[in-house]
Amino acid sequence: MSSPTRSGDAAAAGSSQPALERKIGPLQATAINMTQMCGIGPFVTIPAMVATMGGPQAMFGWIIGAIVALADGLIWAELGAAMPGAGGTYLYLREAFQYRTGRLMPFLFVWSAVLFIPLIMSTGIIGLVQYLGYLVPGVTDDAGTTPLGKIIGIVITLIIVVALFRRIGQIGKLTTGLFVIMLIAVLATIIAAFSHFSGSQAFAFTPGAFSSAGDGTFWGGLGAGLIIAIYDYLGYNTTAYLGGEVANPGRTIPRSIIYSIVGIMSLYFLLQVGVLGSIPLDQLKSATSVASSVLEQSWGVGAAKVLTVFILVAAIGSVFAGLLGGSRVPYEAARDKVFLTMFGKLHPKLNLPTAGVLTMGAITIIGSLFTLTDVINAAVATLVIIQSLAQVAAIVVLRRRQPNLKRPYRQWLYPVPTIIALVGWVYIYVSATWLSIWLSLGWIAVGVVAYLIYAKAENTWPFGDKEIKEAFATDRVEGAQA
Repeated sequence: MSSPTRSGDAAAAGSSQPALERKIGPLQATAINMTQMCGIGPFVTIPAMVATMGGPQAMFGWIIGAIVALADGLIWAELGAAMPGAGGTYLYLREAFQYRTGRLMPFLFVWSAVLFIPLIMSTGIIGLVQYLGYLVPGVTDDAGTTPLGKIIGIVITLIIVVALFRRIGQIGKLTTGLFVIMLIAVLATIIAAFSHFSGSQAFAFTPGAFSSAGDGTFWGGLGAGLIIAIYDYLGYNTTAYLGGEVANPGRTIPRSIIYSIVGIMSLYFLLQVGVLGSIPLDQLKSATSVASSVLEQSWGVGAAKVLTVFILVAAIGSVFAGLLGGSRVPYEAARDKVFLTMFGKLHPKLNLPTAGVLTMGAITIIGSLFTLTDVINAAVATLVIIQSLAQVAAIVVLRRRQPNLKRPYRQWLYPVPTIIALVGWVYIYVSATWLSIWLSLGWIAVGVVAYLIYAKAENTWPFGDKEIKEAFATDRVEGAQA
């Protein structure tokens, strides 16, 4: 076993190279998570959720999705508080799987994250363009996004990438402002919906929907519905990706994760029920800008257009926060020489990972050219197999392998949430389209080949010795204590 090495801030202290700055406080951390979680997601997926689950029973899909998200969030909370550094999952898999498979698992995660994170962000651009169609004729048509709409989506993505080139302290303040705009958009839509609310319409569950026999629409559509729900909840882990820039991470990361999941779950449920009670079911299933329709019905066209602008800004904020966190994922891997070295270099003045921002921005642009459903399925399937399930194993392995790891936060009722997360993620994965499943497996298979080429060049496992560090178990990053 090699001698332990220090990670994160401590390493930076002895170097003249630029270092990440711990400037994100509790309020900004929660705002970053919630801004990334909400964005355009529920505004474009509520009709799909209702259609998939066959009616108003879709409201329970959001609750089940929240249970899975909260169980998974408690895994992130423990791991993020114990190992606060840039890249989140990369660090957790590096520490947990180094004993048996060397650097394979963290390499595969970064390999996959560079794909699935910007793909998820591209869905925000797709949804943004859909709502822009309410304001600008010619951006969308009956077939979907027009060439003009795709061009606009590309331009907006480029603007977001440019906006990311600033210091993290400035970004934290900007994200808090975007969070406020997101809240205004969501709460305004909820209030508008309940001002023309019909309880009999909202709770008119399809006859036999909850039957376990036959083709009960709820159980038959639950798998596909959970893919939509979990897609809308994704983002509660953004502060874990930014662990190297969070102040007092032992307290801030767990609280930001838990607060954001509970807060967004409440907003989503109210939004779903309100929309169900204000728009007829047949009209809702085919709506492309459902929030704008709700606002127009309640307050008129003028108010609907103003608040649609707020929704567009919320969508931009979500993509902004997602690319902010995602761009940090390959940074730590590159510093460990597990990924391309260009991803480990920081901007000399702004202290941000330039290659990560530009690469994920480019993949977001490519993903925005496809359909929303296809991108959601592909992104979620890839995420589940190499991140979510791997972290379920990681928390178990680390509790056994590194009992001396300082854990400012320990998962409540362990291992119950871990088991719930495992069952939920397996069910979500097998519910994805076969094309998405095969594509995710194919991408990982190519990643294994890429890793073997890398391992041969670096003379590391399986072609050389494993390097066991246990960096966080022996040294703590300053400020990580609760």
